[in-house]
Amino acid sequence: MIDVGDHFMVRVFGHFVPRGLLVLVALEFVLLVSSYMLGVHLRFAFWSDPDGELASIRPLQGKAIVFAWVMMSAMMSMGLYSRHLRDTAIQMVMRILASLAMGLVVMVLLYYLMPAVLGIGRAPLMMVMGVTSVLLVALRLLFMHAVSLDVLKKRILVLGSGRKATAIDRVMRRESDRRGISVVGYVHFSKEQPLVSGRIIEHSESLLELARRYRVQEIVVAVDNQRENFPIKEIVECRLIGVGVLDILSFIERQAGKIMLENLTSSWLIFSDGFQYSAVRVVGKRVFDVTSSLALLALAWPVMLGAVVAIKLYGGRGPVLYRQVRVGAHGETFNVLKFRSMTVDAEKHGAQWAKQNDARVTAVGGFMRKYRIDELPQLFNVLVGTMSFVGPRPERPEFVKDLSAKIIYYSERHRVKPGITGWAQICYPYGASERDAAEKLSYDLYYVKNYSLFLDLVILLQTAQAVLWKRGGR
Repeated sequence: MIDVGDHFMVRVFGHFVPRGLLVLVALEFVLLVSSYMLGVHLRFAFWSDPDGELASIRPLQGKAIVFAWVMMSAMMSMGLYSRHLRDTAIQMVMRILASLAMGLVVMVLLYYLMPAVLGIGRAPLMMVMGVTSVLLVALRLLFMHAVSLDVLKKRILVLGSGRKATAIDRVMRRESDRRGISVVGYVHFSKEQPLVSGRIIEHSESLLELARRYRVQEIVVAVDNQRENFPIKEIVECRLIGVGVLDILSFIERQAGKIMLENLTSSWLIFSDGFQYSAVRVVGKRVFDVTSSLALLALAWPVMLGAVVAIKLYGGRGPVLYRQVRVGAHGETFNVLKFRSMTVDAEKHGAQWAKQNDARVTAVGGFMRKYRIDELPQLFNVLVGTMSFVGPRPERPEFVKDLSAKIIYYSERHRVKPGITGWAQICYPYGASERDAAEKLSYDLYYVKNYSLFLDLVILLQTAQAVLWKRGGR
């Protein structure tokens, strides 16, 4: 289901996606299909074709679509469709070239596996890659320039300049989060202490006049004390002329992909959409889990065999597999499986948070953690049903008990099965303290609220980016 209720954000199966990103996906799909067709025809336009090779590889449309899907999957795995991408132009070009190289390897494998269906020959394929590289880089650079233009941004007026408004101020400081929107100012009310760094606008005239003066398209309500500083009549006037009105929790959810814990209320959870657990979703997720796990096991078994040998030779004394009690769905405990990456006496002083440069991690364990090889045995947890492929990270019972007492709504992350990877892991890679746990919970709650097979697929492909670019994993 696609909800286009917001002019600059589109909700695809519950997950907020910037409209510009969807436009970019559509443009690049068309470009990749067109590049394939153009590249093949250019090859035979400049060189003779005495053997009638072009006729033998037609029709090209189906092959072009396969090519486009392979390349776009590689680009997604390299983070090129991430909503929080902060690359410079040079970094963007490097990602594109790396993803095209990855996609080329996949295409060559497919051609050898299915030559009669997908084969086009080496020379046409090289021409296709050359044309694709030039056009794709050009489109990306033009898109980067276009999204930076103020004329294309949605104009936002924030009601409030105090504590709540600072959350919006923090989000807008990150270039990737302010793409597509422009905060024209923060309306200051007399009984509120201004704390934001952005432009402060005094409430000396009505909101309707301010909305017209600054050509506002949306108002975000972030007033600290709504009982004293909530101009309900003025907000209604703005709403009736077509100006959108949004509360701060929904705004942060939409723009940052997380639930803001410090302002979370029971009423918002009750009346906001999401938290849909139909039988179709449950069965669909289970099918996705089993299929993904079996596919990854088929690809990763040589790596897992290598990990077993490396641990035996260089991992010191102790077993190859490490079993640890974790908290799963509905608070039930289970044993998670991992390749042992620490010394056998790593927890002789009790449970401890993982940390950078952890002295307990062996040399081979550090390598496995960097590339998340140590987590591959969890595929068996997924197959038996104690874990999901995608979901909140499973935590130790000791940590869960402590964090549930200190962090509001922490136990709600256990409404779904824990996962090998998850929204919190790709959005906030590290978690080594109570503060980190709270920040990761804000992303976990977003996933629990909006989870779907579409979001699972997005997370799965972006996890490949995290592994390739060595983000996360301790």
